[in-house]
Amino acid sequence: MADAFIYDAVRSPRGKGRKDGALHEVTSVRLSADMLNAVKDRNNLETSAVEDVIWGNVTQVGEQGGCLARTAVLASDFDESVPGLSINRFCASGMEAVNLAANQVMGGAGQAYVAGGVEMMGRVPMGSDGAAIAADPTVAMKTYFVPQGISADIIATRYGISRDDADAFAVESQRRAKAAWDAGRFDRSIITVRDINGLPILDHDEYMRPETDMQSLGGLKASFKEMGEMMPGFDQVALMKYPDLERVNHIHHAGNSSGIVDGAAAVLIGSKEFGEVHGLKPRARIRATAKIGTDPTIMLTGPVPVTEKILRDSGMNIGDIDLFEVNEAFSSVVLRFMQAFDVDHDKLNVNGGSIAMGHPLGATGAIIIGTLLDEMERADKNIGLATLCIASGMGAATIIERV
Repeated sequence: MADAFIYDAVRSPRGKGRKDGALHEVTSVRLSADMLNAVKDRNNLETSAVEDVIWGNVTQVGEQGGCLARTAVLASDFDESVPGLSINRFCASGMEAVNLAANQVMGGAGQAYVAGGVEMMGRVPMGSDGAAIAADPTVAMKTYFVPQGISADIIATRYGISRDDADAFAVESQRRAKAAWDAGRFDRSIITVRDINGLPILDHDEYMRPETDMQSLGGLKASFKEMGEMMPGFDQVALMKYPDLERVNHIHHAGNSSGIVDGAAAVLIGSKEFGEVHGLKPRARIRATAKIGTDPTIMLTGPVPVTEKILRDSGMNIGDIDLFEVNEAFSSVVLRFMQAFDVDHDKLNVNGGSIAMGHPLGATGAIIIGTLLDEMERADKNIGLATLCIASGMGAATIIERV
């Protein structure tokens, strides 16, 4: 089996996902095309050599409908011979795009791919696709469906994670993100978004709130308590599924949950031969990929079993991993991961995460792979693992090794 290498990774800054956000007037296609053009220009890439563009996005309606990947190719400066594939594995869509591309290269189905994703959450609202898992009562009842915020609170309840634990984690995410930006740790990957005149629209992650402290978070109302306790409420559904719980402890709110933002990211993946022919130096090898299905009610525990799976399948153990990126969908998700593997916070999300900078659903998986790679190079580390929880009960993971 051939090796698959990462040759480049780029991302946009993340804009607030609302009408007053800096990227609100930028379409999903336009931002996707910007990322493709950045990969092309930075690597002097002969785009006809790219086998496919695999692009994740979650809410595939409106401007994100159709085959957004192919539309983005046509809107970019890529050769029209390059096809496009849009995929949806909820929050892991960007990672799954990268993993699928890597596995295609490993299997000999093409020499090079561009993979990544986009989500313009301020333009195409989350849930506007009317997903059956939530909207069809026959499915929702069978799966004991609850919204993700309730799932995060169930994790906190089951694993003894307190409101103070979650808030302290969120404050640290904000502190680390600010420190990383101040130190220029994202400079290699960030692509400034510009208007048609070439003037900058956004050059930094707009969502960050570095002034956040325990006192300011302490004043916030738990976001999912009312939703859980209304009659009939989602707490009741959860307690039917988990009769061992006395109640659901609602600890999550806007300050310790991931931010709603707009953003995109792209990763250039290819074989060794591709790099040699095109004069490109690989930055990392994709050592392993994995995905798994999990309990759809508690839903967000996937990073633990998928990490167990990827380590088992690759013959590694948790001590072999130098750095971790675990998507900060909610504080409890990452705290549970750290608890399960006894991972030191000094090795995990060292530059902050989605609580501070936001979670553009279809792009985040590709973003955290690029962030992980940048930090491995900066800190001179060799092996990193990125993983995400996924709606409906799934997990995805990628292990990369510096070349």
